[in-house]
Amino acid sequence: MGQPRVIIADDDVLLREGLASLLDRSGMQVLGQAGDAQQLLDLVDQHLPDLVLVDIRMPPTNTTEGLAAARTIRQAHPRVGIVVLSAHVAVEHAMELLASGRRVGYLLKSRVSDVEEFLDTLGRIARGGSVVDPAVVTELVATRRRRDPLGALSAREREVLGLMAEGRSNAGIARRLWVTEGTVEKHVRAILTSWAWPRPRTITAACWRC
Repeated sequence: MGQPRVIIADDDVLLREGLASLLDRSGMQVLGQAGDAQQLLDLVDQHLPDLVLVDIRMPPTNTTEGLAAARTIRQAHPRVGIVVLSAHVAVEHAMELLASGRRVGYLLKSRVSDVEEFLDTLGRIARGGSVVDPAVVTELVATRRRRDPLGALSAREREVLGLMAEGRSNAGIARRLWVTEGTVEKHVRAILTSWAWPRPRTITAACWRC
């Protein structure tokens, strides 16, 4: 496929315009911008983009309108890629989104500052991948350690999980452990299954320390 066609939704005008400028300079086509969830839904119905970037908190209540809009888009247009941007880690929201299938991502807004990796991540999601922010993995590990000493995981699975928490991609983990990416994906699926997390078909750790 060519460069993704994108719609951006965020009530922060400066951030929205900045993202639009960045994507435009990278060669992506920005089809429109939205300041609230309803405007986003209208634009998606009108243009059917390849990818949507949406803030998790949107007017009028600034709680989870962005996430609700993402659910609606996934149900109505399952081939549209969705990237939810959040200022903070919200594990339940992230896993709910990732469980919805392919072409989804959950990233912290702070990741936008690493322009090259951010653009690469958007491309991966547009091509069908699912990407989770490393901070989400770190929080999941911390949560499970409070409840469970990771006893259900094998030594190799704990090693993979630790590298995910460092922010390494599947490819980066494979290089570190001298295994194939397919083997890493199998370990990730096993980790999610053993901890009873919702599981998308493919999940990738966003790479900020490959």
